[in-house]
Amino acid sequence: MVRVLAVGVFDLLHAGHLHYMEQAKALGDHLTVIVAHDDTVRKRKHEPVTNQELRRRMVMGLKPVDEAIIGNPPGVPIFDIIPEINPDIIALGYDQEHAEERIKKSLEELGLGHIVVTRVEGLADDLDGTRKIIARILDLANSDDN
Repeated sequence: MVRVLAVGVFDLLHAGHLHYMEQAKALGDHLTVIVAHDDTVRKRKHEPVTNQELRRRMVMGLKPVDEAIIGNPPGVPIFDIIPEINPDIIALGYDQEHAEERIKKSLEELGLGHIVVTRVEGLADDLDGTRKIIARILDLANSDDN
C-alpha cells in the first residue's frame, strides 16, 4: 500500500482543495491529510475563519481523504508527526510556499530520505484559493452597494 500525505490550512473549503486531495490520492492508496493547527495559521497566514476541528471534519468529509489529523502547534518540530503517519509520498499543493528541496533535506537528516516529495498541479480556475474567494465576495458586495 502506498501512503500519501498532504498538508494545508483548508480554511473555507473550496474546489481547489478538492482538486488537491484528488491529485494527492491519485498518487497512492491511502491519503492522510494534516490540517494546520489554528496557532500555526495565525502565525504564518491569518486568523482562521473556521477552527481547526471544523476544518479537519470538513477535510475528512472529502471522498479522496482516508484520514485527517490536526498538525502540531508552533514550537513543536513540524516533522515530528511524519514517522507516525509513515508516508511514502508527500504531496504539496501547487500554491504552497514549501521548498521541496528543503523538505527533502530535512527528511534525509531525520533518516526519512525514502519519502518522495512531489508537487501536484493546480486547478485552472480563478477562484481556487480562499483569499481569492473572499476578495470576490467583497467585490460582489461592494458592487451591490453601488
